[in-house]
Amino acid sequence: MTDHDDGMTRGDCAAQWFDGSPAMRRIAADILEYGPIARTTLAQMHDLSAGTVSRIIADLMYLGVVRETGDDDTSTGHLPYGFEPRKRTGERGRPQSALVANADARTFVGVKIRGDGATAVLVDAQCRLPDGAGSHVTEFADRTPAGVADVVTRLVEECRADARGLGLPEPCMVGLGIGAHITDGVVDETTFLSWIEPCDLSAMVRNATGLDTVTNNDLDALLMYEHWFGAGVGLPRFALLTIGTGIGYGLVEDGSVVDHADKTFGLAGHLLIDPDGPRCFRGCGHRGCAQCLTNDSLADEYSQIMGTVKSFDEYVRDARRGVPQAKRLLMRECYRLGVMIGLVANLTMPLKVFVAGESAYVAGMEIESVRQGIAEYRPSRAAAVPFEILGSDWERWAQGAAACAIRRYVLGE
Repeated sequence: MTDHDDGMTRGDCAAQWFDGSPAMRRIAADILEYGPIARTTLAQMHDLSAGTVSRIIADLMYLGVVRETGDDDTSTGHLPYGFEPRKRTGERGRPQSALVANADARTFVGVKIRGDGATAVLVDAQCRLPDGAGSHVTEFADRTPAGVADVVTRLVEECRADARGLGLPEPCMVGLGIGAHITDGVVDETTFLSWIEPCDLSAMVRNATGLDTVTNNDLDALLMYEHWFGAGVGLPRFALLTIGTGIGYGLVEDGSVVDHADKTFGLAGHLLIDPDGPRCFRGCGHRGCAQCLTNDSLADEYSQIMGTVKSFDEYVRDARRGVPQAKRLLMRECYRLGVMIGLVANLTMPLKVFVAGESAYVAGMEIESVRQGIAEYRPSRAAAVPFEILGSDWERWAQGAAACAIRRYVLGE
C-alpha cells in the first residue's frame, strides 16, 4: 500500500483527531514524528511564514493536539535527513518553547495477526506503550474469519481495560496487521490462515468493538511504524527485510511505502543468494533462493546435516552452545543474509537497510558473516551499507498496526 492507502474499506469515514487544512494536519504529523521541534524549524520545513505556523500551532494547542515543553531544548527530537535549520537572526523576545505531541490525550490499539494467534498492544499517540501496559497474546482455536475476529475483539477489550486501569482515554481506533494481500482494506486472501475468499475483517472488528478499524498488510504496517516512530524516523529512503516464517521486503521512499499490486506476494522470496544452497523450500525446484533464510528451511537443512530431525529452535540452541555443525550453518545463514542486504542496497540504494522478523535476532549472533556477505556482493568503491538488526518480538509488529491507525487519525487520509 502507498502512504495514502490506509487500508480502510470503501466508503468508510474514519475517526479523525480534528478538522483542519492539509497544512495543519501535516504540521501535526511532523510534531508527532520529529518533536520536540521548534516553530521556526517547522516554518522552514514547510516554507511557511512564522505567522502562519504560529496560528496553526495555536489552533493545535487549543484542540489539545500539541503542547509546549516549557523550554527550547530540541536535542531529543529528530529532523529529516540532511535538513539543517537556518539560525534565527535579528529576532527579539524570549526563545519559544519547543513543541511535542500531546501523546497521552489519545490511545490506540494495534493487533498483529499471526498464523497461530494474535498479539495486541495499547499505545499512546506516539505509538508508545504506556507505563504499566504490556502486550496481550491469544492463540487461535478457530482460524476462520469469524474465529479470528472474535479473538481480536477480546484482545481489544483487554487493551480497553488497560486504558481504564491506567486512567487513560478510551482507545479511539484499532489497527490490524496481517500477512495478506489486501485491496481497499479487504483481505483478499491469506495463505497462512487458509482464507481464500475476500474478508472484510475491518468491518467485523468495527461492528464488534464499536471502534473504527483499519487493516493493513503487516509488513506495510511495520514500515509505517519505523518511518513515523521507529528506527527510520527522518530517513527519506530505507529498506526493510524480514526473516522468519517467510521472507519480506519493503521500501520507503519520500515518506511513502512504495506500492505495487504484487508486492504482498513475496517478491523477494526467490532472489538467488547462495548458488550452492538448498533447494527452494517452497518446491519451486531452484537452489539457493532467499527461502533458505526461513525457519523451516534452516531446520530442514540442519536436520540433513545432523542426520536426524531438528527444529529451528534446536538449531539456534546448538549454535549458541558452539556445536560445530550448527555454528557453520549459522555462519552460512548470516552470510546469505548479508548477500541479500547487499543486493537490496545495490538495486534500491537506500540510506539504511533494516532487518526484522521473528528470526532477525540470529543475525546478531554472527554479525561478521553478515558484513562479509554484504562486502562480497558490493562494488569495492561503493560506500559500506548501513544496516541495523531490529527487535524481533511481535509487540513491535502490533505497534506497526497501531501506527497505521494513528496516521489515519492524524492525517485523515
